[in-house]
Amino acid sequence: MMSNPPTVRHISECFIKPEYALQESKLPFYLTPWDLAMLSLDYIQKGLLFNKPPAAANQEDFMETLLGRLKHSLSLTLVHFYPLAGRLVTRKTGNQPSCLIFVDSANSPGAKFIHAALDMTISDILSPMDVPSVVRSFFDHDRAVNYDGHTMALLSIQVTELEDGIFVGCSINHSIVDGTSFWHFLNSWSEIFRADGNNISITRPPILKRWFPEGYGPIINLPFTHQDEFISRFEASKLRERMFHFSSEFIAKLKAKANAEYNTDKISSFQSLSALVWSA
Repeated sequence: MMSNPPTVRHISECFIKPEYALQESKLPFYLTPWDLAMLSLDYIQKGLLFNKPPAAANQEDFMETLLGRLKHSLSLTLVHFYPLAGRLVTRKTGNQPSCLIFVDSANSPGAKFIHAALDMTISDILSPMDVPSVVRSFFDHDRAVNYDGHTMALLSIQVTELEDGIFVGCSINHSIVDGTSFWHFLNSWSEIFRADGNNISITRPPILKRWFPEGYGPIINLPFTHQDEFISRFEASKLRERMFHFSSEFIAKLKAKANAEYNTDKISSFQSLSALVWSA
């Protein structure tokens, strides 16, 4: 008789605010027309999987130290990306069906930070042909839609400790960021983390000023009185999620082949691998 598979255990959770508040973070952060169009879609959720360093086995305070550094560097990063520490707010306007949705960064508990654990190894996660269903539990906002940012954090970080690894799952509201700005935030957080709290500056500060079509915005009132009039929730059918593995040797050959075909040396490993997957 098969035993039940291991489940993710939540050990602790807290909310992280910016280390200090910029003056502009105290003002409403208005959404553009295409931001508002994303309210029925899912959060962006991506994660990074790391091996535990060999020395971690002999350090009783390894996780405590790591979590402390992650929280502190996240607080510093949120100074630059302050809308991610906010919440969505809907304000009814006038007597006609009309509402205004914006981000309130000043009156919010902050970004959510979760410490979790799972009695599995990296091999248990990566070895199966199909992605294990437990991977969904590595993310805090699985199945949430962006409109849920009224009551859920716009940014949620879940650090899941495996027996021999660490998975950092990041969920960000898709009405606030797109794929490019998602990785911009993550790279900026990494930059501050590696500086070990000694430097709050980042190489590429985000551009937070929103662009609106001429004659529209920054205040855009929607002609609705209730979320059910414009928010839809779609539950996709269950699909198999496959795991693909590419060795460093294979990627090096692929990169060399791609550059040779175009007589250049500017095609990266990621670009050559993405092209292969796309053409396949």
